Amino acid sequence: MTPADFLPPALGPQRTFALVAGIERYDISHRWNLRGPARDALRFTRWLTGPAEVPPGNVRLLLSPLDEPGDLDWTDSPAMTALRTAYRPATEENVKSALLDELPQCDGDLLWIFWAGHGYLGPGQELMLPCADARPSQIRHLNLDSALRWWRTDLVKQRRFALQAALVDSCRVDAPRDTRWNFGNTDYGGGRSVPGRRQFRLYASREGEVAQNDPERGAGRFTEALLGELGARSVRESVSGLPGTAVSIHRAFQELRERGEGWQLPQFIVDRDWDACSFLDDDLSRAGLPRAARLDQAAWDGLGELFEGREPPRCAYEAYAWAFKAAGCTTPAHGGLPGDGLLEVVQDLDERQGGRGGMPLAVPFVRFLADRAAAAGDARWAARLGDWVRATRERLALPVLPPPPPPARSTVVHVRLEAPPGGEDGYLARMWLRGDGIRHIWESEGAPVALGEVREELLRQLALLGAAPQDGGEAGRQAYAAVDRIEFHVPYELLDADFDQWPVPRGPAGRRRALGLLHQVVVRCPQERADTRAEWHGSWRWLHARGGRHPDAVRVVADEEVTDVLGMELAAQPPPACVLAHTTTAPHAGLLEAVLEGGLPVAVWRRGGGLPAPALLDLLAPAGPDGRPDPGALDVLALPARLREVRRAAAGAAAGAARARQPGAGGDQLVLLWDDPDDMPGLRSLA
Repeated sequence: MTPADFLPPALGPQRTFALVAGIERYDISHRWNLRGPARDALRFTRWLTGPAEVPPGNVRLLLSPLDEPGDLDWTDSPAMTALRTAYRPATEENVKSALLDELPQCDGDLLWIFWAGHGYLGPGQELMLPCADARPSQIRHLNLDSALRWWRTDLVKQRRFALQAALVDSCRVDAPRDTRWNFGNTDYGGGRSVPGRRQFRLYASREGEVAQNDPERGAGRFTEALLGELGARSVRESVSGLPGTAVSIHRAFQELRERGEGWQLPQFIVDRDWDACSFLDDDLSRAGLPRAARLDQAAWDGLGELFEGREPPRCAYEAYAWAFKAAGCTTPAHGGLPGDGLLEVVQDLDERQGGRGGMPLAVPFVRFLADRAAAAGDARWAARLGDWVRATRERLALPVLPPPPPPARSTVVHVRLEAPPGGEDGYLARMWLRGDGIRHIWESEGAPVALGEVREELLRQLALLGAAPQDGGEAGRQAYAAVDRIEFHVPYELLDADFDQWPVPRGPAGRRRALGLLHQVVVRCPQERADTRAEWHGSWRWLHARGGRHPDAVRVVADEEVTDVLGMELAAQPPPACVLAHTTTAPHAGLLEAVLEGGLPVAVWRRGGGLPAPALLDLLAPAGPDGRPDPGALDVLALPARLREVRRAAAGAAAGAARARQPGAGGDQLVLLWDDPDDMPGLRSLA
């Protein structure tokens, strides 16, 4: 029996839905026709709408019988009477419409899929179930394995259909490798797998075997045994008892085989139980590993108040990942948050429960949010979150929770340049230092200055920062500020300027190094974001919610894609968040306009244009399993540090080429646009 805590609390007839298909007549040939599947489908439907009390409106019934539909045994009940007028032929179009369009939109906990008819195995051992409109030129069918994979993904809303059971009374023989048997290549695709969904499969035959049918009685042997086990059970009883039902049927078939009844040759396979364990591992699957507590109603009520109207903060993915570490669990393989809201994230964590130490994953998640809210100055919310953690720990008797790691500290110098309103030569300039707080350190006093003067002042400020100890240094030990990044807030026309190449004195004998070798150097253009502020913020939030990594986060743009509509294409959805320019033309020739119009916060290109060697994706992204660069593995949030590594490697290669008296690659010429909308000091005009 399935433990009670596997079943959704509200599971019942009203939240149970079904696709029931029985096919006896096929367009491909009269030799395919068989008597029984339509009657089996009706018998299963009678159980669904009878003892299980599932409303007829929740059932999608597809029938293609040999006889006239009115000659079938519909049984005199209101539910069957309703379905008698609502059923549809079992064509491929109707199957896909019911299974992939209609049922996913329903709000339910349990999906039954019952199918009776022919079945064949494809080249990848996928189960292909021909539909009534199968023809020699195109054997239209349902690819059950692909459909079940689709149903496990987030294309079905994440809080729906936690339980899915497929019961198939069909053969599982290899499809003939003949040109007349054209099944084609059917794959329904899918999104990202949703944790917590459980699937259960019962097949009437093993791979390569025929499922027996009794044409005289119009009944499949498997369906007869199945309905005999289901009997008068309710929905909850039938679901929790499915593993036991499978074992019982399997034993009955084995006994018939041992008595020498030929049609009962071994033909029954139990795929997996609700725990996805083989029944051969019976002892292991019921070992009862300790599980963490689930959140109680008081905890959920408190979270509803805490999270009401709150967007996930910037640290939400860090909190999600740390929750697994704190509870002693493995972090999910997929990156990113499992939902768009904080309650969705907690629901995902609660469904996963926690590690063997007994800590629910939701508690360290909220604890992390509390610590970061306090660090960000939101003392009231931080206190409320902390109170929830303490009350929940006491009420559920949870173990001690280690403190979350502190936020990563970084020191950033912001250099803002603005064209003077009168059109004079030079730029109005201002500098800030952001560490634990934000401090203004220099301004051009309203008079435009040349870029050379800005460079000299920046070098002077960097020298002062390196010579002065930081506040809060330990007694007897001075801590000196190390500038991690320099961000240039510039007008549009300066985005391609060579700030990272500014020479900086370094070491003895007047040695100079490029600014971009010593510090992370990025450019920004926030004043061009007024018309696309929503897209800009949305793209940045989307990127953080996925921890900086996602297959859709990065788009490589080639010359032929730089058109007048590229900006609108980029703005259509939150992804991508980053553009890598694989273009020969200068970036101002359409590319940067499209990036800014699309609201993208991040872009990388080669200064002045020209294809980088190697290509940017090869240079920045780690290799995937196939040895090729994997865009989904590229950490966009780490690009400032990654580009400094690339610049240093390019400088080393250039020095080596010079020593060998070989032509160099011309040094590093990469530019990084890095517009973080959450870090915008000094928005007031300098004029």
